[in-house]
Amino acid sequence: MDFNLDETQTDLRELAVDLLGREVTSARLEAHEKSGAPYDAALWRSLAQAGLLGVCLPEEAGGAGLGPVEMAVILREIGAHVAPVPTEQSLVTAQVIARYGSREQREALAPLADGEISLAAAPSEPGRDLGAPPATTAREDGSGWVLHGAKSTTPYAAQAARILVPATTGTGVGLFLVDPAETTQHRVTLSTGEPAAALSLAGTPGELVGAEDGVAADGLRRLVLAGNIAVTSGVLAGALALTTEYIRTRRQFDRALAEFQAVTVQIADVYIAGRALDVAVWSGAWRLAEGADAEAEADLAVGALTATDQALRALYTCQHLHGGIGVDVTYPLHRYFAWGKHHAHLLGGVEARLDMIGALV
Repeated sequence: MDFNLDETQTDLRELAVDLLGREVTSARLEAHEKSGAPYDAALWRSLAQAGLLGVCLPEEAGGAGLGPVEMAVILREIGAHVAPVPTEQSLVTAQVIARYGSREQREALAPLADGEISLAAAPSEPGRDLGAPPATTAREDGSGWVLHGAKSTTPYAAQAARILVPATTGTGVGLFLVDPAETTQHRVTLSTGEPAAALSLAGTPGELVGAEDGVAADGLRRLVLAGNIAVTSGVLAGALALTTEYIRTRRQFDRALAEFQAVTVQIADVYIAGRALDVAVWSGAWRLAEGADAEAEADLAVGALTATDQALRALYTCQHLHGGIGVDVTYPLHRYFAWGKHHAHLLGGVEARLDMIGALV
């Protein structure tokens, strides 16, 4: 399998690197954190104007119709720059609708391409694994559906135009688009500084996406995993770049830290963890793009385990190699650590990921 990006994907990556490198500076991140705004609206508009929000949307919405690999390319750079925008939630939800939604639902994604709206997905429930059937229920009520249940903390729920919610019906599991205004929200701030909310659904109207056979819900779960590990891969890459530069320039006993063998071994372990995660990201995303969903399960399961285990330990190593400055909130490394911890939490931790791999084999 060739893990090199093709010409379109390479151009997309270079565009994302250039835009985010120019706009997501430490000073701008600090200003955003002090502003209290839910996300950097100016950066969101810049992403839209550059076409980075539209390329993964279906053609009916004015997008380029690109798929999971291109989504992973963009999300990896979002993670590498810890960019405070709802890109992960929005692109994952848009990919699900593009795959399983009706023509009208796909056309309704058009405002996302212009940065006018964001989207969110709420696949997780309190006390239940991401792969478990949802306790949230949906029943037909006249010409529509109503949902009852609760969803775990969902990033950018209050800011989203629509939230994608899996629910158990009388004949299976379906996916439903709900209006955030029709839900009760307990709002919180994540460790990353991003806004989120736990959702309560009590007779909340929903619009069915796809069929009630569980296929769309499984598709959401896979794309959520793909988006999560793509962002985590970028987070680790960003932390590695920051740490590499630090040990190259920081001197002790008249020698650069990078010249000490113990330091070299530790930074090599971080690099290896990053490469292992990258392989899972690109393999899983490529299989999803090819429609090999069953084969993608194993790649995404391994990637999720790596994100919760080796990648997280690698971020600890990056902190360790920085010494005391690694935990200083005036130094940028703390953002990478917070993002890595948060995404590991969303995956349920090491034991949950090992259970998933065990179930697959």
